[in-house]
Amino acid sequence: MRSKASIKSHPLHPILVSFPIAFLIGAFVSDLIQAFSGNANFWITAYYLEVAGIVMGILAAIPGFIDYLYTIPPKSSAKKRGAKHGLLNVSQLVLFTIALIIRTNGSGNDILIIILEGAGVIIIGITGWLGSTLIYRNQIAVDPRYAEAGKWKEEYLDPSKEKMKVAALDELKLNQMKLLHVGNQRIVIGKTENGYVAFEDHCTHRGGSLAGGAIICSTVQCPWHGSQFHVVTGEVKSGPAKQNIKTFPLTETAGNVYLQL
Repeated sequence: MRSKASIKSHPLHPILVSFPIAFLIGAFVSDLIQAFSGNANFWITAYYLEVAGIVMGILAAIPGFIDYLYTIPPKSSAKKRGAKHGLLNVSQLVLFTIALIIRTNGSGNDILIIILEGAGVIIIGITGWLGSTLIYRNQIAVDPRYAEAGKWKEEYLDPSKEKMKVAALDELKLNQMKLLHVGNQRIVIGKTENGYVAFEDHCTHRGGSLAGGAIICSTVQCPWHGSQFHVVTGEVKSGPAKQNIKTFPLTETAGNVYLQL
């Protein structure tokens, strides 16, 4: 077994993202004030804010891209939303970069610079809405916890092995889950009143991560829209999901739990 970065959102992302938003909007506002007042000091201020905003935007994009690759569940509505979020962020950085180039060339085209920055600010608003949706609806930046059941657990396994040790019998507490990455598959193991269970980490409604939800009385609930599935049979217990999830057999030997695909 080998550990990798946790599925939880990168801790630097929500911190860094505030800086480019503040700096780039500040550059746009400063240019507007300069255009109406004629005070050249605001033009200089806008220049430095724009440079700082572009640099911080690039830095903030790094943990954001890591989140897109490793945190957002694959084949989910959040993955599409995350892609739009990233592409729009790149677009607004391009607009502000073009505005900066025009500014440094000294072409004197103040109106074009303000138009480019204004378009960038509009895109910032859209990406902010998408980012908030990823956080509050898709719970991408939420730190998963299980009531009285310990912290988030996640491991990567070698898919070439037919039989894989996935946990010790006493590793998980009652109703706690653990996310396993087996090649391209994401599988959840959980501990119920009747022992360990294993099922796919993919809600059949919109692709939410079931490992980030809650399990009780052998039923797991998706954190996105509340779909519920029986963790032994995979049967849908409550919608909006209509399709069952896949379950996997586990064996217990010498105090350990093994998964065989």
